[in-house]
Amino acid sequence: MNPWLKRLPGFQRSAAGMEWTLWKRLPAILVWGTLLPVVAALVWHGLAPAEPTPAEARSLLLVDYVVAGVVILHWTVVLTLAIGCVIVMLMKGPAYVADAYDMPHSDKPV
Repeated sequence: MNPWLKRLPGFQRSAAGMEWTLWKRLPAILVWGTLLPVVAALVWHGLAPAEPTPAEARSLLLVDYVVAGVVILHWTVVLTLAIGCVIVMLMKGPAYVADAYDMPHSDKPV
């Protein structure tokens, strides 16, 4: 018997909720949220003239920076959601009994 993981007798697990629905959709959310800004930037670059003026070149570079920022922000949001889903799944999981610890300064003698 494993002394570290003793399940609490009589504990009933909570029903699965929105965390599993979101967990299953996170890969698609990650891919689509990454591809959409990148495709939009590629279209923007495709519509740009072959020899852009300095102002147009600056605008194209600004689009690249904005897309990079949006993609990185999206990745951090998806990672935060994934961490939240894992925490909720762990909290809804089975309960375990902790080892008893006798307090040395308790009011009643042992």
